[in-house]
Amino acid sequence: MKTNILHSAFFVLFLSISAFAQDDIKMPERYTAHNKGKFTVSWGGNREKYTKSDITFKGDNYLFMVQDAEAHDKPKGWHIDYITPGQMTIPQTNFKLGYFITDHYSISIGEDHMKYVMTQNQTANLSGEIDYPASHPSSQFNGIYNNTPTVMSENFLMFEHTDGLNYVHTEFARQDDLSHLLGIKNTDKFQVNINEGIGIGLLYPKTNTTLMGQARHDKFHISGFGTSVKAGINFVLFKYFTIEGDLKGGYINMSDIRTTESAADSASQHFFFAETIVAFGGIYRL
Repeated sequence: MKTNILHSAFFVLFLSISAFAQDDIKMPERYTAHNKGKFTVSWGGNREKYTKSDITFKGDNYLFMVQDAEAHDKPKGWHIDYITPGQMTIPQTNFKLGYFITDHYSISIGEDHMKYVMTQNQTANLSGEIDYPASHPSSQFNGIYNNTPTVMSENFLMFEHTDGLNYVHTEFARQDDLSHLLGIKNTDKFQVNINEGIGIGLLYPKTNTTLMGQARHDKFHISGFGTSVKAGINFVLFKYFTIEGDLKGGYINMSDIRTTESAADSASQHFFFAETIVAFGGIYRL
């Protein structure tokens, strides 16, 4: 009888010690539990929409405005150029390099390589004056324009930022893990985050413009500034690999667009844009 009581006491004591020991043993913390100190890098593609804009052209022999000009992007679709060295800037692309300063907040630098094409052969109102010498080939467009409907023909004006509308910016963003709300327990295999951010930067386009038959400038040039806000969803696969989808909107103001080989010729415009982005990348702690 005493032996059974003694065995029972030892059994209860063993269970108690085991329970306390298990409380002290912690499971290894998941890699995805904290972001502070991690670097991110991503590469992807985009599509854009642009509001109408007034484009002002000025030079030694002209000053006029194209009012409410319509424009669109220049998509390439799913194409091998996105990952082909030497061809990667032909499509509309996005690059971003970021660093988490806390578990939730990150700073990054990036480039949105968008493309802006003024719709050809549209009819837009023209206001201003063109006054070339009679011997100049561009004198065929001479005149005083006062909200005059004018066809944007190829011999009069082609206006594109297709090499491209390069928004080089820095961004401050927040990221939050939604995995627990979706019942995902092992975030080291699959994690779902949402993010939002604000950005500011410079516009560095190579503008392709044929203005009244003159030779285009065709060199990269800092033309103005931009601001943006974004929101998106981020998937982390197997701790290190990311897929991200973002919606971004912003404002672009370019007051010094080079148009021809003459430094006296320039253009200016401002407009809003909406951008959708899909990007692939990684997140690593060095």
